[in-house]
Amino acid sequence: MKKMKIWIICLLFTAFALLLPLNVHAQTTGKIDSGDTAFILLSAALVMLMTPGLAMFYGGMVRKKNVLGTLMHSFAAIAVVSIQWMLIGYSLSFGPDINGIIGNVSWIGLKGVGIEPNPDYAATIPHIAFMIYQAMFAVITPALIAGAFAERMKFSAFLIFTLLWTTIVYDPVAHWVWGNGGWLKNLGTLDFAGGIVVHLTSGISALAAALVIGKRKGYLREAMPPHNLPMTVLGAGLLWFGWFGFNAGSALSSGGLSAMAFVATHTAAVSATLIWVIIEWLHRGKPTMFGAATGSIAGLATITPASGFVGPMPALVIGLAAGAVCYISLNLKGKLRYDDSLDAFGVHGVGGILGTLGVGLFAEKIINPAGADGLFSGNPHQLVIQVLSIAVVAAYSFAVSVIVLKLIDWTTGLRISEEEEALGLDLSQHEESGYNL
Repeated sequence: MKKMKIWIICLLFTAFALLLPLNVHAQTTGKIDSGDTAFILLSAALVMLMTPGLAMFYGGMVRKKNVLGTLMHSFAAIAVVSIQWMLIGYSLSFGPDINGIIGNVSWIGLKGVGIEPNPDYAATIPHIAFMIYQAMFAVITPALIAGAFAERMKFSAFLIFTLLWTTIVYDPVAHWVWGNGGWLKNLGTLDFAGGIVVHLTSGISALAAALVIGKRKGYLREAMPPHNLPMTVLGAGLLWFGWFGFNAGSALSSGGLSAMAFVATHTAAVSATLIWVIIEWLHRGKPTMFGAATGSIAGLATITPASGFVGPMPALVIGLAAGAVCYISLNLKGKLRYDDSLDAFGVHGVGGILGTLGVGLFAEKIINPAGADGLFSGNPHQLVIQVLSIAVVAAYSFAVSVIVLKLIDWTTGLRISEEEEALGLDLSQHEESGYNL
């Protein structure tokens, strides 16, 4: 009976998709730049690669009995969010504005999203190329949250949470900050590549998830070391590589701004890695590979909102701040006794806040005329706007995430049983094992 219900749902979903109108047009009405289009498609592919990279980064950090369950979170997010995005998410995020709050549903099922450019977002590439590029941002964001509840959430609960969270947290915030007519965008909020939209929303929601779902069995009483650090390092490398598409691609054209964002991204990543290793060396007596990998991701997350508004030297300072502040935040986790398993809040939440403040301090119109000057260029008002944006998005993300998690817990249950947790996600949720040696 259960299998029959699943098949009925799948058939209804397929029928709905087939009934949607086709919207690919044979001819274009705007001017498409082939170089920009190739650049954005490549950038979209790089950002897509980040989610399997995140799967490996997280997968190596958990215990071996949970490796496949952790990998599954990222791969499931690719499928679930991609479909949600094409059916309704893109229209809610970037569709014609409703009072600065949300996009309307006129682009549902990608109706009207064809190969003509949309001048409101990217005038030199096909509208559908912009759509698929933005889809990859939507995909990775809920996957980042999974680091907070690794090793203890039901897979069914994860799927429901991912779908609901993307629809009622990510999509509205993306519209506020990036959508044409979004109220934070109209206010003057600057977020070049997702410090607010991706890292702040996911990081704050990760904190909410860690608090709602509770600690792992044995947390702070028994050792839970990463089971495969080479996997984590490989994942960090893939994330770093993909981040060039994440940040440089957000220029939406191939040129000077994308080149500057590329350099700023790498500069922050290496400076964060270096300062993390130095601080860890002084603090613990030995530098670790795990610390270097985590530091690089902290630098990348933190530079994301500022990457298209600052030059290399401010990026270096932002990276140094990221390495130091995120290191401190991770070390406070044990003292505060909350179980953010893989430090999603400590890296992405703290990094998103820090980077968004960095925009308010270091932004320069000479780097990006479409942006604004920050405090150090004589415009303290920009810092005020950035602080307000952080406060609003953090409060919204936390509150809605708590509500969604509580509703799921009340209806289907969030957490696996103690017996299943002892057995591990791989066998209890998927009936397979990552290692058969």
